[in-house]
Amino acid sequence: MNDFDIPQECDNTPPRMEIVVPCYNEKEAFPHCLKVLGEVLCNLISTQKIGAGSKIIFVDDGSKDDTWDQIKEACQKNTFVSGIKLSKNRGHQNALIAGLANTTADVVVSIDADLQDDVRCIETMVEKYQEGNDIVYGVRDDRSTDSAFKRISANLFYSLMEKMGVNQVSNHADYRLMSRKAVDCLLTFKEQNMYIRGIVPLLGFNSARVYYSRDDRVAGESKYPLKKMLSLAVEGITSLTITPLRMISALGFITCLISIITAIYTIFEKITGSTVEGWTSVMISIIFLGGVQLLCLGVIGEYVGKIYIETKGRPRFFVEEKRGDNNEFK
Repeated sequence: MNDFDIPQECDNTPPRMEIVVPCYNEKEAFPHCLKVLGEVLCNLISTQKIGAGSKIIFVDDGSKDDTWDQIKEACQKNTFVSGIKLSKNRGHQNALIAGLANTTADVVVSIDADLQDDVRCIETMVEKYQEGNDIVYGVRDDRSTDSAFKRISANLFYSLMEKMGVNQVSNHADYRLMSRKAVDCLLTFKEQNMYIRGIVPLLGFNSARVYYSRDDRVAGESKYPLKKMLSLAVEGITSLTITPLRMISALGFITCLISIITAIYTIFEKITGSTVEGWTSVMISIIFLGGVQLLCLGVIGEYVGKIYIETKGRPRFFVEEKRGDNNEFK
């Protein structure tokens, strides 16, 4: 693990920056992540793009490997590194919120530990911030490295979210820069079901976009398989829009309309004596209506479940340990 001599002689004019990095079972990727982000900080401070005292905050989201041990070692060797360990795995979004809640810098950059997002964009983000933007989104402009399934599913995901009324930036995950003002406003959102990439645009501050091509993961495996991607999509839709409930209302109206038309047709056929008693039509009607009812109950149940969780007002996470910045505790 490399140490870096971060210059301390810069004046206080440039903004101080903190980079928040959620980590979950990233023992293979962590050394590379520390090295690359350390070099980014060193270069930006040396060129006075950011101020002295800028640092990296690694958030261990209840990893089962030795990721936290590596973070503690990095904190001991490098003054620009801090670590936060959550008591258990709370998910990427909560880990990111935990990191943001422990920042004090003028600007905060969030990035995943796999560093598939282009770190060279951080300098451009700082420049966009100095131009008056409180939020700078890192947006992918090339998905050629993804599999065909990944590209298709991602496009369907963003298209579906847009149609559902979720205001988010397409091809943007959680790689962004936020000003102190924007971070403080984001932290006022207290709901349990946080979908950060959908909430940030709601803040309404001046924003800009930086486009880049994503790299391959240097080590380890993706922490977002298809199951988690689908779960994130459901989380985003049900946390930010009631469109599915309105769709249920529309579906109910259409079903009732079809039922009335069918009833009129059946009565007409009965009067004319053209009816043929049969089992198939009855079973199809029962199965169809039963399926629609179960689907509607499932969607309503998802919303009711979220209301139930929110009313409890439980903490989103617990911090078990901190390292670095002279505030270590257990």
